[in-house]
Amino acid sequence: MKMIFSFFSVCICLSLFSCEKKDDDSRRHRFTEQVMIDGLRRTYVVKLPRNYYEQDSARALVIGIHGTGGSADQFEKAYGFNQLASEKGFIMVYPDGVEKQDGAGILRVRTWNAGTCCDYAMYTNVNDVKFISTLIDEVSSRFLVNRKKVYVAGMSNGGMLAYRLASELPGKLAAAGIVSGTMVAPKDTTLKGVVPLIHIHALPDQKVPVHAGGAGIGNYVFPPAVEGINYWVKRNQCATEPAVEQRQGYEITSWKNAAGVVVMQRYLTQDGGHAWPSAPPQGRRGDTPSKVINATHLIWDFCDRFSLP
Repeated sequence: MKMIFSFFSVCICLSLFSCEKKDDDSRRHRFTEQVMIDGLRRTYVVKLPRNYYEQDSARALVIGIHGTGGSADQFEKAYGFNQLASEKGFIMVYPDGVEKQDGAGILRVRTWNAGTCCDYAMYTNVNDVKFISTLIDEVSSRFLVNRKKVYVAGMSNGGMLAYRLASELPGKLAAAGIVSGTMVAPKDTTLKGVVPLIHIHALPDQKVPVHAGGAGIGNYVFPPAVEGINYWVKRNQCATEPAVEQRQGYEITSWKNAAGVVVMQRYLTQDGGHAWPSAPPQGRRGDTPSKVINATHLIWDFCDRFSLP
């Protein structure tokens, strides 16, 4: 009886030690932070790769921007960036969009001011560009960040903000990835600065239509996603004729610059809807994601090729 008791005591101790070690690792690799921007408390999560403390070297930084109704936690749990970040050694940051401040109601939906979308953030002209710019500075001052390799990846309204960030912060962003978004910020031809982009969209997406544009989610009227892509084709000084590849279930369009480097890519899938390809469906009303590509891996593989001068 004593032997059995001792055996279970050892098991319990080992289990507690394992949990304590896991909690300690989590505290050393994941941080919930905040910063004040124009009187608003803005929050974000920093996730370090597993080997962060083992190598004294600057890391690439990827900022994952959720869609309308999402959050930092939702983006972190849904799209698999943490695992990839630990494999590749880059730092992830997950910012929160702003909630409605004057009686948010039941849903308390978080949104981003990407231009003509979305909701409270747009109506009150929240300065999300300033928030993300400050966030980059704050994270870089605290952790080992390679400032030449800072990227953004956004879903839906987050993808719309990614377009705006690329437009207004070309000196801070080396590349950007957009999923199921469209450019609703001004397509200002006087702005300069090359930012390589990868755009991923499902052709059946009715919430943010890729070709026709028009009324979509929330009854917003969206410009066709191809308009924003065409703006960036010119701004990134691409050749006029892109290369088009037909794959099983999807199409890849690639644009090269004068040096022959692919600086723009568009993936159009025949399956899926307004969702992150290869991620689990988000909520009961969420669209079915495409199964033919993995957006997380495609965005990282594309962005990782680029650095700021």
